[in-house]
Amino acid sequence: MPNAALHEYLLRILLPQLPATGTTWLQKQLANLKTEKEFYLAFSVAPRFTGKKHLPFTEAELQEAEKLRSGFNPANWTADQVARTLLVFAIPHESPEAYVATLDRLFSTADLNELATLYASLPLLPYPEYHVKRAAEGVRTTMTQVFDAIALNNPYPHDYLPQEAWNQLVLKSVFNVRPLYQIYGLDNRRNEALAQIAIDYAHERWAAGRTLTPELWRLVGPFLKPENLKDIQRLLQTAEEVQPLAAALALTESNLPEAEEILAQHPALTAKIQAENITWQTIGENAYTA
Repeated sequence: MPNAALHEYLLRILLPQLPATGTTWLQKQLANLKTEKEFYLAFSVAPRFTGKKHLPFTEAELQEAEKLRSGFNPANWTADQVARTLLVFAIPHESPEAYVATLDRLFSTADLNELATLYASLPLLPYPEYHVKRAAEGVRTTMTQVFDAIALNNPYPHDYLPQEAWNQLVLKSVFNVRPLYQIYGLDNRRNEALAQIAIDYAHERWAAGRTLTPELWRLVGPFLKPENLKDIQRLLQTAEEVQPLAAALALTESNLPEAEEILAQHPALTAKIQAENITWQTIGENAYTA
């Protein structure tokens, strides 16, 4: 069953933002859903009653969301998104398999906005271990809105995806220029295979004369090998300010003695990182908004 505290939280956030007719409609649906057909209809028409405005979460409310479900960040959620998530909580079912079967049928017919809502809601749904295949399918989508819903500000991939699917999510974010700093738990799941593919991709981009997000080196730092240091040296010589900073941060995460030696040759960069509190988060924010 869905987490009762999450259910109460979402209702408490949503209901004051709805017109009276929307509140009445939603409460009636949640109390009386008995069949799959009734659920599908309610899910489809929800925006007519709730509207689609972004909800005005306070900082305290966002902190509460994080406490209720680690990594849950509804800052950009809309009224219809919350209402539809509450309806998904209420799917009539007698077993996890029946619940997932209903959800699968909904996924197969959902439009773009509905799919984005469903993927964003995965970390909140009951039976989370049953949704791994669905999450991996979301990683393969070609629709940016849907991909962002599963990849960004969503703790489900970090918590449940196997390494191959996780690596695919991160690399696709690099390929599609999505903000890596918004991938929940990225540092926890960095791995050597991911680092090597990232380095190979950097070489391909450079060979083609193309630019590369400085966030990529976040994937590489802990797994730097001596033969990769020439790539870091190349970044340190780049005129663009953010690339040398990324190189220096990558070096600080390496255990190679050579990494310390290279850093010692660039005291100004190290001082800047320390003085201005430059992190992978700030580098990502700067790279994505530039």
